[in-house]
Amino acid sequence: MSKVSSNLELVKEFFRHGSNAVIVVLVGALAASLLKNGQFGAMVPYMGLGLVIFFLTEYVAHRFQLHAPPAPNEFAKKLQHRLHYDHHTEPNRLDLLFIPAWYLVPLLVLYGYVYYKIVGSLAIVQGLLLGNLAGLFYYEYVHFIAHVPVTPMTPWGRYMKKYHLWHHYKNENFWYGVTNPFFDKIFGTYRDQAEAEKSGTTRSLHLR
Repeated sequence: MSKVSSNLELVKEFFRHGSNAVIVVLVGALAASLLKNGQFGAMVPYMGLGLVIFFLTEYVAHRFQLHAPPAPNEFAKKLQHRLHYDHHTEPNRLDLLFIPAWYLVPLLVLYGYVYYKIVGSLAIVQGLLLGNLAGLFYYEYVHFIAHVPVTPMTPWGRYMKKYHLWHHYKNENFWYGVTNPFFDKIFGTYRDQAEAEKSGTTRSLHLR
């Protein structure tokens, strides 16, 4: 298989699963709305803020929500399995890799509602959500590349692939950042992988 055709297959696979096509459509719709109203340029700083909010949320949600102990409620427990537990059990199953659209869309509605209550401006809400969605799209891409048998082209990409695989195969209590190690270093969950103890529960979060 040529490099071009293999890259095309990766793109097809990326958009076949999860909510990645939904993200692209929403980004296009939000950007078009801001451009139509002549507000895109003024909202760029809020897009940047939305990006920062996403990266912080990525870390916090991964560490405290997705790695939370099993819930006593059966429905909540099933949700935990679909959103993350099963991904750790079978890390290379692509149908468990991406955030489901049925979870993403209500989450974005909630974010939009909270943003609007805080800022009271539809344009700013759109800017913040654009930043969130750009961060999420990057997250899904980096996460996808970490779990498929390809070598990223850049040193940064190769490092982040190794970084995420340490979380899956060395110790699930460290290296929560998927797109960057910044918050791991800030909040004390970064370790030199050569010094980190190997965990016996990387594939069984539901049994911890």
